[in-house]
Amino acid sequence: MSVKIYDTPEVQNFLKTVAGLDQAGGSDRGKQIIHRILSDLYRTIDDFDISADEYWAAVSMLNALGQVSQFGLLSPGLGFDHYMDMRMDAADLEAQRTGGTPRTIEGPLYVAGAPETEGFARMDDDPDTAGDTMWLHGQVRDTAGNPIAGAKVEIWHCNSLGRYSFFDQSQTPYNLRRTIIADNDGRYSALSVIPSGYGVPEGAPTDQILKMLGRHGERPAHIHYFVSAPGQQHLTTQINLAGDKYTYDDFAFATREELVVEGKRLEQHAEAKKHGVDGPVTEVVFDIELSPTDADELQERHKRARALESESADSQLAATATV
Repeated sequence: MSVKIYDTPEVQNFLKTVAGLDQAGGSDRGKQIIHRILSDLYRTIDDFDISADEYWAAVSMLNALGQVSQFGLLSPGLGFDHYMDMRMDAADLEAQRTGGTPRTIEGPLYVAGAPETEGFARMDDDPDTAGDTMWLHGQVRDTAGNPIAGAKVEIWHCNSLGRYSFFDQSQTPYNLRRTIIADNDGRYSALSVIPSGYGVPEGAPTDQILKMLGRHGERPAHIHYFVSAPGQQHLTTQINLAGDKYTYDDFAFATREELVVEGKRLEQHAEAKKHGVDGPVTEVVFDIELSPTDADELQERHKRARALESESADSQLAATATV
C-alpha cells in the first residue's frame, strides 16, 4: 500500500485534536510535546507503510515491557540515557562548569537505604566464593585538588554472577550496596568482590528488541557511584573494569575512556588483611573530582523512579524490574 495521508489537512487537524491543542485545560508544554511525538509517529507510519499487524505487534511489545518493568532497562539500550548525559555535558560546557569526573548513566538498579558507614565499608554481606576479593578505594576532591571531607559516596554493583541484590531474592537485601561518608582527607575504601559483566534477560522484551536491531544486550563489569557534597555538583557515574570483553562494546553506552579503571592483583594486601582477608586481592583505585556550584538543584541527583526511595507508586514499580 502506497497511501500517503500524513500531510492532509484532515490528519493535521486530527493531530491537534488528539493532542488537546484545541482545548483550554491541561498543560501547554505537555500538549506541545505530545503533538510533536504523535506527529513523528504518524509520519513514520506513513513513510514506512506500517501495517496494522506491525502496529499491534509493537503495542504488544510495549505491554510486555510494562509487565516486567523493563522500560528502564531498554532506555539505556536505545541510547536515551547517554543522550541525556550528552545534553547535560553540553549544558555544563555552556555554563563554563568545567572539570570534574565525567558523568555517565545511572541505570535502573539503584536501591535507596543502603547501610551508611564512615570512611570504610565491607560490602559483601553474602559469601561469593566465585568472585575475586576487591579492595576499592579513592579520594574525593574538588576541581582545585582540595580533599572534600564528609563527601557522600554511594556505591552499588552486582556479584560475580552478574546479579544485583534486592532484585535477586537469593541475596541479602543490601549485599554489595553501601553509602560511605569520606574521612577528613576525602578518602573512602571498601572491601567487596569483583563484579562480573552480564546481559539483559534472555528472551525478555528488551532482548527481543535489541536482537531485532542486530545488537547484543551485554554490559561489561562495572561499579556504580553517586557522589555528593554541599557546594558541589552531584555526580552520577560508574567505572568500567579494564579488560572485559564488552568494556568498549557496552549495550548501554556507558563507557567513557576516563572511567575505564585497571584492577591490580596483589598476592597480599595490607589494608585488606586488617579486615580478615589473607590472600590475593584485586585493588581498584577510583579518585573522584567534583565541580563547584551554588545552584541547589545541581547539588541533588535528578528525579526519577528508584526502588525504595519513596512511598510513591513509581518507586514501588521501579522495585519490580526484571533484570
